[in-house]
Amino acid sequence: MTKINYDAEMLKVLEKNKGKSILLHSCCGPCSSYVIRELANYLKVTVLYYNPNIEPKEEYIKRKKEQIRLIEEYKKEMDVSFLDCDYENEVYEEKIKGFEQEKEGGSRCSICFHLRLFKTAIMARGRYDFFGTTLTVSPHKNAMLINTIGLSIEKEVGVPFLVSDFKKREGYKQSILYAKEFSLYRQDYCGCKYSKREEIVKE
Repeated sequence: MTKINYDAEMLKVLEKNKGKSILLHSCCGPCSSYVIRELANYLKVTVLYYNPNIEPKEEYIKRKKEQIRLIEEYKKEMDVSFLDCDYENEVYEEKIKGFEQEKEGGSRCSICFHLRLFKTAIMARGRYDFFGTTLTVSPHKNAMLINTIGLSIEKEVGVPFLVSDFKKREGYKQSILYAKEFSLYRQDYCGCKYSKREEIVKE
């Protein structure tokens, strides 16, 4: 099976679509710090913070506030805006029922990726030229899986999905530097209580 260079594919799309718009799902401020900068060179970026997996709610609110604070900083130099939505933790819990004991990176995560990307695509339909996600900037996330899910949603919803592998070209390292520059809160677990439990067990 030929390995796809999603980063190269993304750059081709961006070069052909300068000035168009994207609704970008963001998992957190630190991960989005590099991705927003990269995409804003080509597109009008609107960040959607839809992460119903994050628990407890206080953690969700804390991360969202950091996301908004970063965007307010970025607005001073680039075309970026923020789109809020409901928490919907109960939707996440219903979707992953029966997969609570799965290890990080397993079926529970795939369901979670689909839930967040599908919501992004639905909210992008008729309003934005593309939808995408910051998730591929993390070295702990499977870019091929995320892009496969995104492309399947593209067919279902009818909004073009921007494939990516933002960890390429030292994207993840850059995100760490930007997070330090803006003193962003960097969480020590992915988001859901199950991933937090797994981190505690590792310790």
